[in-house]
Amino acid sequence: MPKAKYKDTFTYSTSQWLNFEKDSYLERTGRPIYAIIFLLPFIILYELGTFLINTDVLNQSEVRVVAFVWLQEALKFLNFDGRWAWTAPPLVVFAILLGLQLASRKSWSLSPRDLVPMFIECVLLAIPLIVLSLVCNSRTQPVVQESNQVVSVVQQAVEVNTDHEAVLRLQQVATAEHSEGESLLASIVTGLGAGIYEELVFRLVLMVVLMMIFQDALGLSHKHAIILSVLISAALFSAHHHVVIIHGQIGQTSAFSWAAFSFRAIAGVYFAVLFAIRGFGITAGTHALYDILATCLNAVWFSM
Repeated sequence: MPKAKYKDTFTYSTSQWLNFEKDSYLERTGRPIYAIIFLLPFIILYELGTFLINTDVLNQSEVRVVAFVWLQEALKFLNFDGRWAWTAPPLVVFAILLGLQLASRKSWSLSPRDLVPMFIECVLLAIPLIVLSLVCNSRTQPVVQESNQVVSVVQQAVEVNTDHEAVLRLQQVATAEHSEGESLLASIVTGLGAGIYEELVFRLVLMVVLMMIFQDALGLSHKHAIILSVLISAALFSAHHHVVIIHGQIGQTSAFSWAAFSFRAIAGVYFAVLFAIRGFGITAGTHALYDILATCLNAVWFSM
């Protein structure tokens, strides 16, 4: 069994709380370089699926998760043109992970045979969330999906017309179209993007920033900084599935319920702990595969 020990201080470059035995499976697959290789197919499928799936939902506007849109807006703010703003977010992911790999000073060696166990691990780690979602939600909504199914509709409403009635009409259209069988593929594609870009924003970026604020700027203890960072990131992660800010405008992506909010907050804590122990690759993969499993289970459940 690989041995593990807690680090004395929080390492921003790797964001992991444990040091595993060198060159063990747990140590290898926690490296940022592994995250790049493991998540590359997820990113490719998300980008291709966004542009190739022929559904009415996609025809109205490309399905993009909120975190992806935020990255676009940040790039536009930095004077990237429209074309780069659409294609650069995947490059941002790779650039951050490459930087973390360099900062961590860990080995660059890769073992392709680790990729299949990593995928199986992500599936197994997604199962507790599936079970929790069944416990937290009623039979009418058995599985809470993390993907933002109508973000593109809210975005389009803001871009075309900020009138509240326009937002409501577009949300109604999206809800109706989402019930169509073909939109299942759109939700799967969106789930892939949610796993990568939401983990990038709410774990890889937000948690590290919060730790720097609480521990370095405010001088809180390491323990208290970790607890506050996990809880705040989890609460914001849950809240953004109900209320979203795009282009400076506030829109509602789904009706608020305490069951859904609580589940997503718990999921946020789960992902934060997983991120701190197993790194970005396993966490993003688990998130994406949970979304896909939740989408498929919802489709089967409502077809019964």
